[in-house]
Amino acid sequence: MITAQEIQRSLPEIEWIKDENLKKKVIETWQKAAERGGWRNLDKVPFTLLFENSGLLTEHTRRVTRLAESVLNVREEKLNRDYLIAGALLHDVGKLMEYELKDDGTVVKSEFGKQKRHPVSGSELAKEVGLPDEVVHIIYAHSKEGDSLERSPEAIIVHHCDFIDFEIKKSLV
Repeated sequence: MITAQEIQRSLPEIEWIKDENLKKKVIETWQKAAERGGWRNLDKVPFTLLFENSGLLTEHTRRVTRLAESVLNVREEKLNRDYLIAGALLHDVGKLMEYELKDDGTVVKSEFGKQKRHPVSGSELAKEVGLPDEVVHIIYAHSKEGDSLERSPEAIIVHHCDFIDFEIKKSLV
């Protein structure tokens, strides 16, 4: 099982969350997702299967979180910083269940992942762990699943930061 300390080492931006209960639930969500997906090492989980050499999921998550915080810092509106950071850190947590590591070291879409995409499974897991509905919404709405929804301002930020990172990374490989 991946420990809380390992998650905090891989995602140090967790410390940006001021609410200790929220911080614990973010870590717990990562732990449960890793356990359900059979991951023992976060450094084996790729950012995406859509193109080769995409890098690590944790690196993408950190970039999205830092981008989201940068956007927040230039906004004048009163937005929920803790929810934004939690949502950015968890937006792709469902990929731990959507992907699986094969014995030969390759990563493929899991049988579970063929049934549910990561925004759905990640948001369901976040709800199960007891995260606030606002954070669950950010996770669910960050990808195409959210296109028919009215996204919260925090969800809009994470959605766009995610696609900024995706498009830049894709263009450089």
